Amino acid sequence: MKDMGELHWWRAVPLVAGFVVNTLSVDTGLFGLVPIVVWVVLARSWRTGISVGLVLVGLLAWFVLPRAWELPGRWVPSALEVYWLYPAIATVVITVGVLVERRVLAGLFVMPAVTLAGMAFAVFLSVGASIPRDEGVVSAAAGLQVVEEDAGCGSGHGANCWRELTATGDRAREVVRAGLAAGGFGQRPSLPTDERLCRRTGLVLAHEVCAELRDKSPTSVRVLWYVN
Repeated sequence: MKDMGELHWWRAVPLVAGFVVNTLSVDTGLFGLVPIVVWVVLARSWRTGISVGLVLVGLLAWFVLPRAWELPGRWVPSALEVYWLYPAIATVVITVGVLVERRVLAGLFVMPAVTLAGMAFAVFLSVGASIPRDEGVVSAAAGLQVVEEDAGCGSGHGANCWRELTATGDRAREVVRAGLAAGGFGQRPSLPTDERLCRRTGLVLAHEVCAELRDKSPTSVRVLWYVN
C-alpha cells in the first residue's frame, strides 16, 4: 500500500499557493482560502485536484492582488466582492471539477452556504464601506511632510465621510498629483476651487474614491478624500 503522504501530496499544492496569495491580501483574512479548502476535501484525482485547485488560486489572486497593488479599473474587484462574488464564481469552478470526476455533487452545499455567508458579511461591512481609509492617498504624498487632520461623517453613520491631510514640501501639489496618478487615480472635472482625481474599482458594484487638491501655500497642499 502506498504511503498516505505519497497519495495526497498534491492536496498541499493549491493549499500552499492559496495561502501565499491570501497573505498578500489587504482585507480578506482567511476567507479567500475557504473555496480552496472545500475543493481539496472534495477532489479525488491528483490531475483534476491540482488543475481546479490552481484555477481557484488564480481566481483568488485576481480578487486580492490588484487592490493590494493599488491598481485601478472596473476589471479590479472591489473589497466587498471577495466575500460574495469570489465564492459564487468558485462554486461554479468546483462544480465543474466534481462533474469532470464523475462524482455525485456531495458536499457542494458547502459553497452556496459560504456564498450566502459572504453576502451577509459584505452587507455588514458595507455599513462602513463609505468610510475612507488610507485608500492609497496618504502614500501618494511620499517624500513630503504629511500631517493628517480632520476626518468625519455627515448625517447618519457612514454617510458623507471624508478624511483630510496637508502635505508640505517642494512642489507639493505636483508630487501628490503624480503619486495619485501612479496609484490609479485619474482626472475628473475640477471643482471651482479644487482639483479632483478619482479611482474606481468593482466588477459588479462600483467603489469610487475621489481626492480633492487645494493649495494652502506655495509649498503645501490640502488633500481631502472620500468614497464617492
